[in-house]
Amino acid sequence: MHGLGDDFIIVEFDNLEENQLDYSSLAVQVCDRKFGIGADGLIIANPPEMKLIQFQMLVGEYLILTDNTKYRKLLINTLSGVILWEILDDGQIRVDMGPPILQSSNVQAEVLRTNIKIKDKEFPINLISMGNPHCVIFTKEDTDSLAIEYGPKIECHSIFPLKTNVEFVNIISNNRSKISIWERGCGITMACGTGACASVVAAVLNKLTEESVIVDLPGGQLKIDWNGCENSSVFMTGNAEFVCFQLTDLLERN
Repeated sequence: MHGLGDDFIIVEFDNLEENQLDYSSLAVQVCDRKFGIGADGLIIANPPEMKLIQFQMLVGEYLILTDNTKYRKLLINTLSGVILWEILDDGQIRVDMGPPILQSSNVQAEVLRTNIKIKDKEFPINLISMGNPHCVIFTKEDTDSLAIEYGPKIECHSIFPLKTNVEFVNIISNNRSKISIWERGCGITMACGTGACASVVAAVLNKLTEESVIVDLPGGQLKIDWNGCENSSVFMTGNAEFVCFQLTDLLERN
C-alpha cells in the first residue's frame, strides 16, 4: 500500500512470537528496491491480536500499533500516544496525529531553533517532533535540489544524535506550501505524513501560514490543520491506496 507514494509492505503472520524473525533485518532486506521487494517501510500484522509492528527501512526502529475497531474509525495506540484514524465520506483518510512535541529533549537535539552550516550554506532550522524528529528549513530555492544535496548531511549532523528527517519548504501562500523530504534511513521519498505535519507546525509558529495548509509533496497533496496551541493535535487528511497482493516465503528469506 502507499500514501502519495510513501509505500509500505504489509505482511500477515498468525503468531509473531513463534516465527522468531529478526524484523529489523527483515525490513532492510525486503524494502531494498534492487535486491528485495521494495518499499519505504515494513508493517507486520498479527491478526489474532490485531497488532501491527512498523519498521522503518535501514533505521531498524519500530512502532507497536493496536487495532481497536474494524469500522470507519480506528484508535491506534503507539509509542508516541493514541492516534485516531477515520475514513471520510469522500474516501480520504483523516488522522489525528496528536500534538507536536516542542521540547528539545524530545526532538533529540540540543535546541529547537538554530543555524547549521553544511558545505557552503548556512541554514536556519526549526526542530519539531511528531513522535519522530524533523528538521524543517524554509527556503526560496528549489527544494528538490536542496534535499538531494544537503539532506544526507543534515540527517547525520552532530546536533542529531539519533539522526533526523529533513524537510525543505517553499511557502507558496498563506494556506499552501511545497516540501521536499529527506527521510531518516530512507533518503528521498515521495511523501512523509509526519514531515508534512512538522512543516506546517513550524510554518504556523513562524507566522508564515494560516492554521490550515495544503502541502504539495512529490507524490501528491496533504491537508494539514493545526490551531497553533502546543497541546492541540495536528490533523492530516489524504489518500491511501492498495497496490497489490503477493505470496512470499519470508522465513526462508530471513
